[in-house]
Amino acid sequence: EACYALLMSGSDWLKETKQADITIDGKMIDPEKMENVSVEEGTGYFKAVFNSGEITPNMGNITIKNNNSVPAWGAMYWQYFEDLDKITTHKTPLQLTKRLYVDRNDRKGKVIIPIEDVELKMGDKVVVVIELKVDRDMEFVHMKDMRASCFEPVNVLSSYKWQGGLGYYESTRDASTNFFFDILPKGKYSFRYELWVTHQGEFSNGVTTIQSMYAPEFGSHSDGIRVQIVK
Repeated sequence: EACYALLMSGSDWLKETKQADITIDGKMIDPEKMENVSVEEGTGYFKAVFNSGEITPNMGNITIKNNNSVPAWGAMYWQYFEDLDKITTHKTPLQLTKRLYVDRNDRKGKVIIPIEDVELKMGDKVVVVIELKVDRDMEFVHMKDMRASCFEPVNVLSSYKWQGGLGYYESTRDASTNFFFDILPKGKYSFRYELWVTHQGEFSNGVTTIQSMYAPEFGSHSDGIRVQIVK
């Protein structure tokens, strides 16, 4: 309804079809001369992909000139692939840290020990601790915590929860646990849940990601973690 209202008032946005002049590293981008690139009728939308061998640091120098009287918009993404356990922390207004601990009993009672200081075995209970820091009030945020295939969640029921003044919906999926926040006030928060160790071997535990669902530029992720389960 919002798009319809914009199109039906003021000037006719769909009549102006001149292509914006896009220059990357001093070279004009002409979609009509590029292979496997087509311009959408009416909107002028097109998508161009550059392979790794074509990319240079100077391609970060981009200029755009709009040749129409109506708005023009777009985006450019730099993408690469990496093993999950080798990913490093990405700091933005949302900051995440993730740690794994083993739940053990000793003479002093129940303790949790960082997995770096102990050997994980089948049948162990692992405690996932996620620390979240947000520097502004936000709404409609999704946090996804991936887990290794050697883990099974203790709590498999999805439900709405309340802790530390924060309400959220926790949803357990096959390979991740998801947290949905309608309102995420500024502050620091800690989340924890438990897993059972069910298989032996070496596994990638993935990363924890968080992103605003309506402003995707606000996003972050934690370090990647690798776990080894012994006999």
